[in-house]
Amino acid sequence: MPNMTLAADKLHVDLLKNAYRLMHTAKALADTYEENKAVCSKYVHSTSRGHEAIQLAAALHLHPYDYASPYYRDDAMLLGIGLQPYELMLQLMAKADDPFSGGRTYYGHPSLKREGFPTIPHQSSATGMQAIPATGMAHGIAYLEGQGLLHGEEKPVVLCSLGDGSVTEGEVAEAFQMAVLKGLPIVYLIQDNDWGISATGKEMRAMDAYEYAGGFKGMERLRVDGADFVASYEAMRIAFEYARKVRRPILVHAKVPLLGHHTSGVRREWYRGKNLTEHQAQDPIPHLRQALTDADVAADEVDALERQAREKVAEDYARALAAPNPDPATFDQHEFAPTPVTEEKGERSPAGAEKVPMVDAALHAVDDMLRTHPEALFYGQDVGGELGGVFREAALLTKKYGEERVFNTPIQEAYIIGSTVGMSAVGAKAIVEIQFADYIWPGINQLVEELSKSCYLSNGQFPVQSVIRVPIGAYGGGGPYHSGSIESTLLNIRGIKVVFPSNAADMKGLMKAAFLDPNPVVMLEHKGIYWSKVPGTEDAKTVEPDEAYILPLGKANIVQHAADEELRSGNSMTVITYGMGVYWAKTASKQFPGSVEIVDLRTLNPLDYDTVMASVLRHGKALVLTEEPLMNSFAESLAGRLSKDCFQRLDAPIFTLGAANLPAIPLNVELEKMMLPNADKVAAAMAELLEY
Repeated sequence: MPNMTLAADKLHVDLLKNAYRLMHTAKALADTYEENKAVCSKYVHSTSRGHEAIQLAAALHLHPYDYASPYYRDDAMLLGIGLQPYELMLQLMAKADDPFSGGRTYYGHPSLKREGFPTIPHQSSATGMQAIPATGMAHGIAYLEGQGLLHGEEKPVVLCSLGDGSVTEGEVAEAFQMAVLKGLPIVYLIQDNDWGISATGKEMRAMDAYEYAGGFKGMERLRVDGADFVASYEAMRIAFEYARKVRRPILVHAKVPLLGHHTSGVRREWYRGKNLTEHQAQDPIPHLRQALTDADVAADEVDALERQAREKVAEDYARALAAPNPDPATFDQHEFAPTPVTEEKGERSPAGAEKVPMVDAALHAVDDMLRTHPEALFYGQDVGGELGGVFREAALLTKKYGEERVFNTPIQEAYIIGSTVGMSAVGAKAIVEIQFADYIWPGINQLVEELSKSCYLSNGQFPVQSVIRVPIGAYGGGGPYHSGSIESTLLNIRGIKVVFPSNAADMKGLMKAAFLDPNPVVMLEHKGIYWSKVPGTEDAKTVEPDEAYILPLGKANIVQHAADEELRSGNSMTVITYGMGVYWAKTASKQFPGSVEIVDLRTLNPLDYDTVMASVLRHGKALVLTEEPLMNSFAESLAGRLSKDCFQRLDAPIFTLGAANLPAIPLNVELEKMMLPNADKVAAAMAELLEY
């Protein structure tokens, strides 16, 4: 690395003056919020006081074609890229015209997609969580660049801003690991003020971020006094130049004072003591004023810059106070971005086509998408190389498309899921896989905090296009860590779609619809019907649809109808189910010829409730069947809703059947059989229900 030395007189004086004005703008924002606590502390906020120098230095090196993930204290950085105090205040006060979220999320949480500015996707308040989406952006840039899909000669980079305390998060380690493993163009800016709310650095860490990053081979590093604008500007120049030219990661560790409150709700006087006085001696504003003096800028000119900043903030504060609040009627907009797939297309059963198992239909769907969409890539544990997935669900795709498009990741479920946020933001289309449903939990943080909320909290600016494949379900002694069903947990995460196909044709059509959907879609793929090896699941093999076949999400399918005479005589019922439940129901229904209708949900969110309710109303008797433990499940929730909506037309209580309420699937096949539903248990429930 080149030596990091730069004198103030080597920087253009206009740059120093602009930085000084912006520093005072950030300070005036903080002062205004403090002077108007009754208004400004209605919603929790943090400010950049003490961090202004390094934040402005970083901002002034960002180009409009770059990407950034600031953290919640980075309002000076936002000013530095050209945002106005008025815009920040609109977010502070949760106003309708807040350009980032329309009044939906906290101050300092930008979502910016604007001509002439760096792109800033939505990110949560969860500390350190932005490291993975930001690294995913750099990963996507590297992929698109390698495929010749970036237009123009610019070399975009990603800036990821973090507080030092957040670096202790395991997900930051996952991000660093992938950044050095793949050689990604990203600058990690670590702002170290030695505090994490009321805990000091000594309490929280055995080393600082600079020392920690030394363990990641290939991570270049810099230390800088983040309160010195001149030194900070040079450090960020070096860092951006390195990432832009060498296309590898670099970490800048900036030591800064904390001069404001942790947040407006956790005030400095409650815990700082004499430490605050020590930090005030490091205030970056006097440092920069001295640099201006050394550059022969007159005192009255410097004073004028301060005055301009205060006047601008006062003017914008008055405007923001008068700005309208959001229309309450808009509260539910942008849960999802509209999907282009609204109707079934293509040939589901083309003449002469052979039957295929579900796993092959999924493989062929992914193959089609990779061939048709050069921006698409597929990654996860063991999906690349020779193996092509533990179920051979990605067999030969690496050989066909290359290791840049289909590749193995480390054992990092958080990165696998969270990186798709960044991929989506830069225009790459990620298909990823979690090896077994039981191992999705390390990725839930990213799924909940980053993917699911992005569209809603960015006011529709940043839906996350992401297909997450998850083999699921039990059969034949898979044991406690390879057999679980997790759909109820996923369905409690708003803002994601959950799909659960039960046959090859549905698998192919739904996989393609999921890929074209601009929202996060989790594809739950039951291992027990992948190959139709379990007795009774032969119908999961179907004639393979053609390449153009697409099946919209949210459309249930009646896979078996009851006979009219049984319906008229009141001797009929419906089974509402999905996945393996379809085959248990089919097998069990053979004991009651003509009496059982079976509705395969196919998509659990969005749910085709109209088809479900119509089936229940048609028969007056219903069984909701699931493989999950029943208590507090999606199945029980659906049964309760149907009981209310169909009450006057029911001839019997809504029945439910699921697995026993145990924490895991036992390994022994006889114990597994006792825990799970099966065709015999379903038949017993059908017999009881039909007797009503």
